[in-house]
Amino acid sequence: MDFLVILVELLKSALMGIIEGVTEWLPVSSTGHLILAQEFIRLDVFASNPMFEEMFNVVVQLGAIIAVIVLFFDKLNPFSKRKDSYLKSQTWSLWLRVIVAIIPAGVLGLLLDDWFEANFHNFIVVSIALVVYGILFIVIERLNKNRTMVYNTVYDIDMKTAIKIGCFQALSLVPGTSRSGSTILGASIIKVSRPAAAEFSFFLAIPVMLGASLYKGVKYLVRVGFPSLEELLVLLVGTVVAFVVSLVVIKFLMSFVQKHSFESFGWYRIALGIILIVYYIFRYVV
Repeated sequence: MDFLVILVELLKSALMGIIEGVTEWLPVSSTGHLILAQEFIRLDVFASNPMFEEMFNVVVQLGAIIAVIVLFFDKLNPFSKRKDSYLKSQTWSLWLRVIVAIIPAGVLGLLLDDWFEANFHNFIVVSIALVVYGILFIVIERLNKNRTMVYNTVYDIDMKTAIKIGCFQALSLVPGTSRSGSTILGASIIKVSRPAAAEFSFFLAIPVMLGASLYKGVKYLVRVGFPSLEELLVLLVGTVVAFVVSLVVIKFLMSFVQKHSFESFGWYRIALGIILIVYYIFRYVV
């Protein structure tokens, strides 16, 4: 019986990993999807240890991050023997802009993480953020039809523009906005092309999510201690599945944005936000 219980837990964890792998990179809010999913898919380890659930929701993103590193390793590697001095210099410059761009979200995250977790991690905030950002995606995409993009590759993004994108990324501290959604939306406003915006968003995620995972993991160890074997298995399965799914989703998104706008994601966000509001009303109010 214990084996069957653990197997069910691991299957649930795998499903959470699928949701994370899909929604982390698409501008649709992984938090909104996880909140909705966890209303129906409750892991026993979450019920018995709420702090593990909080840690799981962040650390499972490691799988998604590793997928970015694998797919873009050559572009991100300044030591590649296949690059001449100019390309290596470009790579170092790209990393510098990435590091500078993560400062706003990093500082605010360290200062306000617990406060945002306590006050904003709820149905109402997530639902409103989904709808508002969905409307913004539609409006901005339609405005951009008549605009000429200035930054068409990640190498075109200068330091000033990188900082602006980083400030937009800081808005993702509000659950439901989506980290990728905030960076892509902000980049689109300041005339960064869709492919460059998506790719730069991927690169920003590496230090941000590695840092967030380390922070949550250390905080868990300090407050609770080392996870149990069952908890470790749940975390491992979710992370591995998130990695595999992310490989597929990132390739899809980079191909999708070459020919299509983000407007469809805007409509999806609005629909999901409305679903969450309706569910909340019937679940907790009526």
